[in-house]
Amino acid sequence: MSKASNQSAASSGKAALDQPSNFIRNIIDADNASGKYGGRVETRFPPEPNGYLHIGHAKSICLNFGLARDYGGVCHMRFDDTNPTREEQEYVDSILDAVKWMGFNWGPHLSYASNYFGKLYEFAEYMIEQGHAYVDSLSADEMREFRGTLTEAGKNSLYRDRPIAESLDLFRRMKNGEFSNGAHVLRAKIDMASPNINLRDPVMYRIRHAEHHRTGNQWCIYPSYDWTHGANDALENITHSICTLEFEDHRPLYDWFNQRLADGGKLRRPLPQQIEFARLNLTYVVLSKRKLIQLVEEGHVDGWDDPRMPTLVGARRRGYVPEGFRLFAERIGVSKADSWIDYSILEDCMREDLNERCERRIAVLNPLKLIIDNYPDGQSEDCDAPNHPQKPELGKRAMPFSKELWIERDDFMETPVKGFFRLSPGNEVRLRYGYLIKCVGVEKDASGEVKAVHCTYDPETKSGTPGAEVTRKVKGNIHWVSAAHACQAEVRLYDRLFSVQHPGSGERDYVLDINANSKQIITPYLEPALKEAKPEQRFQFERHGYFVADRVESKPGQPIFNRTVTLRDSWGKDGKP
Repeated sequence: MSKASNQSAASSGKAALDQPSNFIRNIIDADNASGKYGGRVETRFPPEPNGYLHIGHAKSICLNFGLARDYGGVCHMRFDDTNPTREEQEYVDSILDAVKWMGFNWGPHLSYASNYFGKLYEFAEYMIEQGHAYVDSLSADEMREFRGTLTEAGKNSLYRDRPIAESLDLFRRMKNGEFSNGAHVLRAKIDMASPNINLRDPVMYRIRHAEHHRTGNQWCIYPSYDWTHGANDALENITHSICTLEFEDHRPLYDWFNQRLADGGKLRRPLPQQIEFARLNLTYVVLSKRKLIQLVEEGHVDGWDDPRMPTLVGARRRGYVPEGFRLFAERIGVSKADSWIDYSILEDCMREDLNERCERRIAVLNPLKLIIDNYPDGQSEDCDAPNHPQKPELGKRAMPFSKELWIERDDFMETPVKGFFRLSPGNEVRLRYGYLIKCVGVEKDASGEVKAVHCTYDPETKSGTPGAEVTRKVKGNIHWVSAAHACQAEVRLYDRLFSVQHPGSGERDYVLDINANSKQIITPYLEPALKEAKPEQRFQFERHGYFVADRVESKPGQPIFNRTVTLRDSWGKDGKP
């Protein structure tokens, strides 16, 4: 732990006490009380650089970095780059960018499993010399056959009792590139009859003649995750190694490797402890890396950063904010039991944050022309609109007003139903931030569809004029943009990518559950202030939801807007799936 971290431990201890308790915090509190690690709290976030991070990783990022922050410790950013055939620098860069975007910083604690390849090889030779590992020459099919099942014990390999000197010689020759892929593996010698199948002589090294994105062709043998992870944790002085629940059965192996290395003086005690928590199970999405790759490669989405994708690059492009993810992680908590979290909780967290940060603007998504018959031709004026109704310090903006306006088609009904208080023949409503108007007629096309609405306005009722708001009370209040001043821009209405809670449940192909209406593109009319929106600038389009200027395709003076989330949860209502 750094000196600065030590100095902040006392104040951070109070921060930890202020956080909601969970079983991981209880373990850390007990360790600190006993002095097990001398008050140190060091965690790590160890992704594989073989894909883009997704929403499930956001929970792990918040947990690992958050625990270190709250206890005055450090979180190591470490890449588990042990499979050269699937890893790329592109993924490394995207992961680092995503963690920074989430609001966390690893400082000097950036590392890679490949940093320790030399040390791990040294440790592996030690394990062979101590009789804890051997080189096995069974084929992959034979290894599977000998491994047994969950109900039947495995069988010892024909090479399990190979002399130490022979295994050591073969292992060195494996390293030197003398054998082809699959010719030999290095296995730990534990117990082929163990009820825990992970302890049945697991593989420690495989031969892979492949170029590594960091080490090039320096190595042709690569360590397994189980062998690498615990040793790397110990080498980096990790105290609490937080994993998801599927690694619970791997914990005895994690401890077995580290204890034998520590017994030989290769690792220092106290050793790190692995703690498992339930991974994020979120409705209406798929988080399987295999399925995400399929979505991209088969063209069901427009790439890894498609705003419908559950990747963090996709979420960012959609307009989700890191503060919303951190609120989400806090709200769902940490548990040992698997459970499903409804996607609406994540959307609510985003709304809650965006409501505070987003200035308001007006957009007419489904336009209908409104003509004010008694407004002077060629005249225009400004109406004042607040940038944020709850934050007067953000000031106001001028909205140009003229004879012809665009209003929402849903705000007019020629034959109003009961409870409809917006614009209809003979009815009076207020133009938001503007005047009271009264509908006096309509224009229709040959098919009978209303093409324009004619109104008159009362010039004494302009919003903001003293007394104007109480001159006459009306129930309807509709929004608008001036036809002469409005700008048009591409707006992408994104919705959930899947139409069912659990895509692909049972034997069903999850691709069949894709929501056909998950992306709609329109070109509506926007108030002119939106024309200069900058990439990633966010707004609330009044009555429609939260929108962001696309960070990839927006250009100066030509923004493209993505809908981030609606103003309220309407999924399952209004005819949606």
